[in-house]
Amino acid sequence: MRTEAFPPTEDRPRSVTILGVTGSIGASTVDLVLQAPACYRVEAVTAQSRVDALAEAALALRARLAVIGESGRLPDLRERLAGSGIEAAGGADALVEAAARPVDWTMAAIVGAAGLAPTMAAIGNGRMVALANKECLVCAGPLLMRAVEASGTALLPVDSEHNAIFQCLAAARLDEVDRLILTASGGPFRAATLDAMRQATPAEAVRHPNWRMGAKISVDSATLMNKGLELIEAHHLFAMPEPLIEVLVHPQSVVHSLVAFKDGSLLAQLGPSDMRVPIAHALGWPGRLRTDHPKLDLAAIARLDFAPPDTGRFPALALARAALRQGGAAPTMLNAANEVAVDAFLAGEIGFLDIAAVVGRVLDGEPPCRIDTLDAVLEVDARARAAARRHLDHRPLVGTQR
Repeated sequence: MRTEAFPPTEDRPRSVTILGVTGSIGASTVDLVLQAPACYRVEAVTAQSRVDALAEAALALRARLAVIGESGRLPDLRERLAGSGIEAAGGADALVEAAARPVDWTMAAIVGAAGLAPTMAAIGNGRMVALANKECLVCAGPLLMRAVEASGTALLPVDSEHNAIFQCLAAARLDEVDRLILTASGGPFRAATLDAMRQATPAEAVRHPNWRMGAKISVDSATLMNKGLELIEAHHLFAMPEPLIEVLVHPQSVVHSLVAFKDGSLLAQLGPSDMRVPIAHALGWPGRLRTDHPKLDLAAIARLDFAPPDTGRFPALALARAALRQGGAAPTMLNAANEVAVDAFLAGEIGFLDIAAVVGRVLDGEPPCRIDTLDAVLEVDARARAAARRHLDHRPLVGTQR
């Protein structure tokens, strides 16, 4: 059963675990915690392979435990933490065990499907989980939401769009909502021609106009797959049918999402393009933290633009809608195929437009099935990844660079 939540204070410090501490979300979380270190006690921090960054974070936060996912890097981690008193562990099982440690608040920021098992373990604590891994809900939305309900966990959305909706719904009931509106920046190719997108390089695709993010999520933003994944995530988080979730392209990235109510009211959450804002909201919930990052200057921004997405040039969004409508294993396959295709694009093996083509072929070629357990999710994920790799070598695709 959920324990009562109190805002963190020096008199009542909040115990914290950060899963994925070396990524952009993890680094922003560290920054916020260090702004008020007396308000937090850090239990565990984890990373997949970046030993130096993990050790640096563990030492700065005075964590009790540091876990490296690649077990072969454990000796390096132990060497870097020698004499600190910080426990070190390595391997996939150690990641799950760290996530399962009882704490008040867990940041779930491990990228991709790899974050599913640790996030499920954190949810089992029945306290607060700040969810920055959208793939968990995409791959296993029904399973994860059932676990949340059973444990009484407070699931706090950290994606800026879902955090915005969460804030807009703070004093409302879902039966009062007419529709949810997710905003998308449009990415670096918002106004590009198909020919320009066909020739796009990884360096161009990760050069987001507004946000500083990791390579994978930056490419997802460029294809609009990120918005498709967020649409699926919003469906599960807010129990909203797919037709009632809209997407608008908003190049300024100031309005992070909106909620339309049945009486005609429209509420929006605005903020700077800085992930520390939604992270701070989750970190301080149910209170709000005072932070030192730059505040929004509406007079300097002067204008806000909105337009419908072009699914002809950005088919990934339509693929995500179709996967959500199909249900079952389709969203899991969508995510797995996309991860493989994005990795191939970043490695220079396929073109930018090939990403959606690979995902579409996997969805068309794999039979639908139900997924009722975590093992079933992981089996479908593996099968879809194998299918995606086969399609990588199936020529022609659309914009192949090889």
